[in-house]
Amino acid sequence: MTKVAGVDEVTDADFGSEVLAADRPVLVEFTADWCPPCRQMAPVLGALAAEEGERLKVVQLNVDRNPGTTNRYKVLSMPTFMVFRAGEPVKAMVGARPKRRLLEELSDVL
Repeated sequence: MTKVAGVDEVTDADFGSEVLAADRPVLVEFTADWCPPCRQMAPVLGALAAEEGERLKVVQLNVDRNPGTTNRYKVLSMPTFMVFRAGEPVKAMVGARPKRRLLEELSDVL
């Protein structure tokens, strides 16, 4: 998994405290080491975290190492992006996309 500045990695163990209990909306990228489009998203996520960090927390979850959370939210394709607000998933998007499109798609949850 590509480490991205400003984007923390979450696990099955800390998903509840880091995502579900967060004080602002959280964008979770469900990602995998073997996924080229996931690697393409690394700079986009880094820029998003830098620009929107006050309003949006951005994290990554490795699907291979965290099957519990992956299965709970029925994630089948990588990358899948889910936005959680107040402990609930409020939006899901599948596939890599440019930053401008990602921001447009997030506008209603920010």
